[in-house]
Amino acid sequence: QVHLVESGGGLVQAGGSLRLICTNSERAFSSSAMGWFRQGPGKEREYVASISWSGGSTHYADSVKGRFIISKDFTKNTVNLQMNSLKPEDTAVYYCVGQGRDGDPTMATQWGSWGQGTQVTVSS
Repeated sequence: QVHLVESGGGLVQAGGSLRLICTNSERAFSSSAMGWFRQGPGKEREYVASISWSGGSTHYADSVKGRFIISKDFTKNTVNLQMNSLKPEDTAVYYCVGQGRDGDPTMATQWGSWGQGTQVTVSS
């Protein structure tokens, strides 16, 4: 069973940066697409970003494009989300996802594994 654990959340002022880390216990980490979703207070869960199994292809939601960077570290079995120029509307619980299936990565149903989430709060 794949076990995903997120870390790195916290409180930051608008304009600041945070780096989220997702540790993946899956043996087949190197062959798994991974990504991030988020759910803000009173909002639907939404797609943030994803990265292909090789790390060579990335995709971002329009709301974070140019500010967030997703990357894979094969030596540590982690997926990282560098978040820059944070805005209050980025406040949410961020979820790491793995076991991505072929199809639209923005759909929650395309992901087989989910972490417990980490809280990110951006103050104005």
